[in-house]
Amino acid sequence: MNAFPHSRPARVLSSLSLGLLGAFPALAQSASSQLGEIFVTATRVPQPLTQVLADVTVIERDQIERSGARALADLLARQPGLEFARNGGPAAATSLFTRGAETRHTAVYVDGVRVDSQATGGAPWEMLPLAQIERIEVLRGPAASVYGSDAMAGVVQIFTRKGGEDGQGVAPFAGIGLSTYRTARVEAGVSGKSGALDYAVSAARETSRGFNARPVAGQNPDLDGHQNTSATANVGLQLNQNHRVEATLLSNRLKTQYDGFGAAVDDRSFSRLQTLGLSWKARWSERYRTQVSVGESTVRYETAPSPYQTDTRLQNLTWLNEWQLGAGLATATLERRDDHLVNNPIDRSRHQDGVALGYGLSFGAGQAHSLQANLRHDRDSEFGSHATGSLAYGYRLTPNWRLTASVGNAFRAPTLYQRFSEYGLANLVPEKSRGVEAGLAYVDGPTRGSLVAYRSRVSELIGFGAPGTCVSAFGCYENTGRATLQGLTLSGAQRLTQVAGGALNLRGSLDWQRPEDAATGKLLARRAPRRASLGMDWQGSAWTLGGDLLLVSHRFDDAANVNRLGGYGLLGLYASTRLARDWEVLARIDNLADKKYQLARTFAQPGRVFYAGLRWAPR
Repeated sequence: MNAFPHSRPARVLSSLSLGLLGAFPALAQSASSQLGEIFVTATRVPQPLTQVLADVTVIERDQIERSGARALADLLARQPGLEFARNGGPAAATSLFTRGAETRHTAVYVDGVRVDSQATGGAPWEMLPLAQIERIEVLRGPAASVYGSDAMAGVVQIFTRKGGEDGQGVAPFAGIGLSTYRTARVEAGVSGKSGALDYAVSAARETSRGFNARPVAGQNPDLDGHQNTSATANVGLQLNQNHRVEATLLSNRLKTQYDGFGAAVDDRSFSRLQTLGLSWKARWSERYRTQVSVGESTVRYETAPSPYQTDTRLQNLTWLNEWQLGAGLATATLERRDDHLVNNPIDRSRHQDGVALGYGLSFGAGQAHSLQANLRHDRDSEFGSHATGSLAYGYRLTPNWRLTASVGNAFRAPTLYQRFSEYGLANLVPEKSRGVEAGLAYVDGPTRGSLVAYRSRVSELIGFGAPGTCVSAFGCYENTGRATLQGLTLSGAQRLTQVAGGALNLRGSLDWQRPEDAATGKLLARRAPRRASLGMDWQGSAWTLGGDLLLVSHRFDDAANVNRLGGYGLLGLYASTRLARDWEVLARIDNLADKKYQLARTFAQPGRVFYAGLRWAPR
């Protein structure tokens, strides 16, 4: 059976596949400069990206600004192995799929604070403000042996702005922007360092009249706008060269219009996300370090005039220990997590206690061999003990080429809503997965590329089934599903200097995947078998010019694969330049061809969008 129809997006995807495969060696041969060392926390301990065995993507602030993305999901959708679905515009309810897994199977952290909803399951992606983000790390693959429950498909770590990056002093900034649909954005902030104290404070607000997000018969034909207000604060104190304490805050309030049931209903949702974190990093010797972190995240979702409200509170306590043992690095982590959900008449809590051990080692001639092993034991107050583990091996064929292979398992406990709401079953059991992957990576200064193949089996998958086993006559949650997630991801990036007097950055990724119901062989809802993302930008002395192309094949809106969502292609162009020493102007066009497409059945997406912004940042 051919999973890819003979549509224009599918033909273009096939051509791009061959093109990227053919161009990749040429890109590799043209490397001429070195990229700066990038550190990531895939194992919760900072490591050079070139030494990490997991499949990781890092997105820095300059990349975020150059992208001109309207929302976090729009940015992540252009990364390898990620796609999303959304019920309307950029502020509507959003789901992110990592390698075809459910949105609840990706663990999300903001400045080390876990973010999750015990109502919907997974992070509220529409409430994570892109304007406040400094850096994003995306880890693909089972990571429960390091991060605990929920990290079945991967982990997304979000870091907000920090001060003191450029030494002592004060660095303010401000910006304004106007866009289609009468969208206006303002932001301002200040960061700096004074002695041992560093700080960063910022705020942003966006308003939009929006568009008719559900243009179907029987629905309110009004405009579905939104208001979004966000703020962050990060304060650090370097007590001495060996000890540092840091406090973080993120707050986001989102008001969104949406179409309820019936043509006369104009519903509004009121959402609030807040994270608070406090950490103490200590270096006790050259070989032993610790980090103690406490965090709390709250998620509120409320609608009116249709009455509905949920409140989720998640609290975390983590004690990370790190030992340098010869050429190896050992870690031991103790963690406590408490979840609480209020959704009348639900008022429930649960907790998990976890202990995790990890060991990484590079050995052999030229450290050609790398090994990373992790074991974790979690005890859930409702579901008892769960053991997870992962093992990864890497072999450096040459200084530039490396082979990797890994295996791992993971689990996720049902949400409190899935068990105790009117649609819930108290006897639900945790979802489980087992996965394997193999990869080939190439790194040579400004040239990077990888080919990753993966396969994961999910059992006890929780879905929404027919009524009869719960109170609701509409339907009930149940452990009936089994899924197979398999695919291949090709990605590459290249930086070329001395191109028309500037630097040219090229990037691209191709995803072939088959996330399917193991019993029926049908595709999981809203997940595309093929995707491609291509981007480029040129940076000169005064200008930055760029563009990106996203191509997505067909999907289905339902598990039965009856309601087909057509493939689509989105082209974006952007440019920025400095008007003066401290002033920068940015312009962007999204969906240049004004493509009409759907990420969820009956919900429209924005057409052609123009954006222009002005930013002030003294140098």
